[in-house]
Amino acid sequence: MPSFDFLLQVPSSTDNLAMIRDFVAKVGEKAGFDEKEVTKLALAVDEACSNVIEHAYGGNNANKEVRVRGSFDAEQVVVEVVDTGRGFDPGQIPVKDVEQLVRERRSGGLGWRLIRSIMDEVQYQMVPGEKNELRMVKKIRKGA
Repeated sequence: MPSFDFLLQVPSSTDNLAMIRDFVAKVGEKAGFDEKEVTKLALAVDEACSNVIEHAYGGNNANKEVRVRGSFDAEQVVVEVVDTGRGFDPGQIPVKDVEQLVRERRSGGLGWRLIRSIMDEVQYQMVPGEKNELRMVKKIRKGA
């Protein structure tokens, strides 16, 4: 199977999250994922983009942009979320189990945990003053 690339660039607004989910779902469907895997893929990317809008850009800011690139081949689907907002250090997110976070009524870090639990590989790169890039990989499991 050859490799395919798709790109969506939208203003940084929660109004565009449905469009991003639809875009990612289409990439997952074209790659051959079943409905359950497509839903999980879209959820992980939705969470990543929500974090960009809320944390990197400080809320809805139509003057800023979220770029989502989806690609796939016979082995995997790769989704990259790129922004030019404030970056973060994933190592600073406390490693606590979900039950403890719920008991403490904490919501911070849950999205990052969700993304890491859904995707097979997650890499975050920050180039200060230029861009932040979250690269997420989901393997295509044959006959699963």
